[in-house]
Formats: sequence, structure tokens, C-alpha cells
Amino acid sequence: MTQTVLHDIDPIALSLGPVQIHWYGVMYLLGFVAAWWLGRQRVRAGRLPGVSEQAFGDMLFYAMLGVVLGGRIGYVLFYAFGDLLQNPLMLFRIWEGGMSFHGGLLGVMLGVWLWSRRHRMHFMDSMDFIAPLVPLGLGLGRLGNYIGGELWGKPTGGGWGVVFPRALPAEYAGLPAERLRELHAQGVLDAFARHPSQLYQAVLEGVVMAALVWWYSSRPRPRYAVGGLFALLYGLFRFLVEFVREPDAHLGYLAFGWLTMGQVLSLPLILLGLFWLALSRRQPTLRPQPASN
Repeated sequence: MTQTVLHDIDPIALSLGPVQIHWYGVMYLLGFVAAWWLGRQRVRAGRLPGVSEQAFGDMLFYAMLGVVLGGRIGYVLFYAFGDLLQNPLMLFRIWEGGMSFHGGLLGVMLGVWLWSRRHRMHFMDSMDFIAPLVPLGLGLGRLGNYIGGELWGKPTGGGWGVVFPRALPAEYAGLPAERLRELHAQGVLDAFARHPSQLYQAVLEGVVMAALVWWYSSRPRPRYAVGGLFALLYGLFRFLVEFVREPDAHLGYLAFGWLTMGQVLSLPLILLGLFWLALSRRQPTLRPQPASN
């Protein structure tokens, strides 16, 4: 009996005539809803003193813009800069896919900085507040990657894993789903099974990070501490998963036969997390106060 799984999921959640709603977009929406709900609980608990639910809604709007714009710009700059030089308009083709977490993070930081400046809040108090709201959205986004059958892992080489149709050799390209099911049942496709790295990331970046950062932030912590833990954990988890994740075909490995762009971009996050955690040892601690109305 085969120990592999054939990826056989329709990436389209709903079709309304010419309009198609993809599961990836649904996961983004669910991530924002989760951040809004969790953020309201933290506001009501007074975890960002003097900030109302309406002001938090403004912060979340700034952060959402940062995710979308920063994610797209970051992807183009980090992963498709050559394409941008040839066709600058591709920057605006968001519907074609291509989002970068690291770019999205920079976008969120810029949005939160603008919001903090407007509300005369310390930037890191705002970042410490919003950090526990992010991991669930990350996990949902990775689940969306898996449903869409993209960003798969390396071959397992052990007769187990997930067979992604889009990652199969050319001779299998274009075969109908029913034929692929038959070949998989016969064990023909087992040799092409890959690590479901999207699910690894969903568990580490979503479930594990959500639990750890939320638990750590449940008690008042010094400024920089919660944001530092978030940056450190994400950087470490992403760096490790990259060892079993297929590098981008047009980039490949950048050095040593194993270093990927994802790892290069994660190293600064690890260093930033360690720096913020060290810096937090001499910082004040915000005490919960009732939220303003």
C-alpha cells in the first residue's frame, strides 16, 4: 500500500461566474479576522494603555496595507527583480501570486510606525502589542499555500510524502486528475513524493509560535521582549524548514550548496530578535490599564 498522498485539492473555494475566490485569499481574510478578534481582547484587557478599539481598528488597517503592499514589493525585489527590470508593471499584478513574508513584515513595521507616530505611541509598544496577533495568520497562509499546491518541499526519497501534480516531471504535465489518481494508486508517482513543507511551516509558524508568543505576552513584559521573541522564533523556524523546502527554481541555492534566499532573509530576523531581547532587559514594562472608550 502506498505511503504517499496525492495532492488533489481544488485551490478555488468559490466560483461566481468569471470571479474565482481562491482558498489562499480566504486564508488571508481569516488571518485578518483572527488578528482583529485577538486584538480586541488585548485592547479590552488594557494591554496597550490609552488605545481604544477604534484606534486599534486603524492600526490593523495600516498593518493590512503593509502586509499586502510590503508582501508584493518584497517578493518582486527579493525573488523577481530581473522580471521587474524587464516589465515594471508586473509589480501591480498581485492576482498572479507572489508574496514575501519578509517584505510583508517590513510593510507592517512601516504601517505600525506611521500609526504609532500619529497616536504618539512608542513604536515598540505597538509592535509588542501586535506580535501575538500575527502567528495564526501565518499558519493560515501556509495552509493556503498547501491547498494551492505551491511552495512544496524537496523530494523525501523514502517512499512517503505528498505528490504535488505541479511538481511532477514534464511527461505527467497536463494529465487529467482521474489519470493521476490511477497512477498514484499504482505507485507510479511515489518516487516524486515531496516534503509538505507548507504544513511544517503552518505548524511551526502558526500553532507553535502562536502558543509561545501568546503565552509569553500573557504577562506584562519589558518593551522589545515580545517583538524580540516573535522575530527570533520566526527566523529560526523559517531557517530550519528551508532545509527541506525546494528553493525557488530561478534562484536555486545562493551559497554552499544549501543556503537559500529564505535563509538569507531570516538571518537578520534572528539577529534582530536576539538584539531586541537583550535590549529589553533595560526597558520599562507597560502595565495593563483599562482601554479608553
